[in-house]
Amino acid sequence: MFQPLRHCGLDFGTSNSTLAVASGNAAPRLLPLEAGRPTIPSTIFFDFENDRTLFGRAATAEYVSGTDGRMMRSLKSILGSSLAEETVRIKKRTMSYLQIIGGFVGELKTRAEVDMGETLDSVLLGRPVHYVDDDPVADRHAQDQMERTVRALGFRHIAFQYEPIAAALDYEQQVAHEELGLIVDLGGGTSDFSVVRVSPDRARAADRAGDILATAGVHVGGTDFDRLLSLKKVMPALGYQTPTADGKRPLPSAPYVDLATWHRINRLYDPAVLRELRQTEREARDPERVQNMISIISHREGHRLAGAVEDAKIALTADAKTRLAFEGEEVELTTPISRPELANALDGAIDKIEDTLRMVVAVAGLTADRIDTLILTGGSTQIPAVMQRLRANFPTARFVETDAFGSVGLGLALDAARKFG
Repeated sequence: MFQPLRHCGLDFGTSNSTLAVASGNAAPRLLPLEAGRPTIPSTIFFDFENDRTLFGRAATAEYVSGTDGRMMRSLKSILGSSLAEETVRIKKRTMSYLQIIGGFVGELKTRAEVDMGETLDSVLLGRPVHYVDDDPVADRHAQDQMERTVRALGFRHIAFQYEPIAAALDYEQQVAHEELGLIVDLGGGTSDFSVVRVSPDRARAADRAGDILATAGVHVGGTDFDRLLSLKKVMPALGYQTPTADGKRPLPSAPYVDLATWHRINRLYDPAVLRELRQTEREARDPERVQNMISIISHREGHRLAGAVEDAKIALTADAKTRLAFEGEEVELTTPISRPELANALDGAIDKIEDTLRMVVAVAGLTADRIDTLILTGGSTQIPAVMQRLRANFPTARFVETDAFGSVGLGLALDAARKFG
């Protein structure tokens, strides 16, 4: 008798999201979520002019076109914080950030159901090893927030799996013999690592707890890399770390940190912030730089600037040099950036990743030379400075690059089939 497929794996990411399904002996598949593509940027745009909500690439395009509205991105980063429960005004509506997350995930569910012709009622959600570093209470609260959010969308059966474990399950489909693998999952908001035993003989086992030798994570990811690069190479042109006219102190740094941080940019679009910045302009040694900052905020161009920084970071994966390209209503920035400058900006963050990698191997009771395979997932693994550190720490390991944006979703679908199928 035909049984409808009602379960899925959902990778709600800081930067990109996927939804995948698996049934029987068939290979898992990512569903098309936007214009036939399996990945969709985790971005929402509330269009004030036409009173509509857009998602993914369409959201970014509408925002960049200059349509009046409000764009939100990197919403996963707020889970576990007090900000998640706070409300924000969207034109005439007042919504909590969790409701906004629910709106995005609900749109993915609807698109998947249209593609499948079935109603999904069970979901295996990916989660980072730590939503919140060094705070198990806040970490549990973050998972509870996500569970409540998706349950309100009609999912009756909900379970969670660590994202690096999901990536291991996807990779395991291609192994020929037992290996000790280290999953390196560098996402948009977190970096997660797991030492796992992968084996073709164990691939279909329902309980894999004994094959997970150690897990660890750190709240550092691609959006942090964007922020650090922005603060190092872009924000000084807007007055960051420049002195007051009397030379006694630097200008307040908080607005610049907010402008460099995706999920905090919207906080700057407040009349009180502009009043404070105009006072800063009067006190600044270089008031024209602060004027540029004021212009970008006044025209709500913060996300456009952040996008230009991200584009420059990505360009440096392939090119030794690039140039930031930002053209606002009144401000144009064309800052040259080299690969060594990117490495310098990210050095402290990569140190944290490196320390956590060494720790997870030690917790597993192993040394680096015992790791057979490094299984890489997440776009930030492609950054040359990151790859250089990985190869230095694991010189004897084989490096395997999975589907950078799809492997977690595919692994979640496999696990969902075992749990709910």
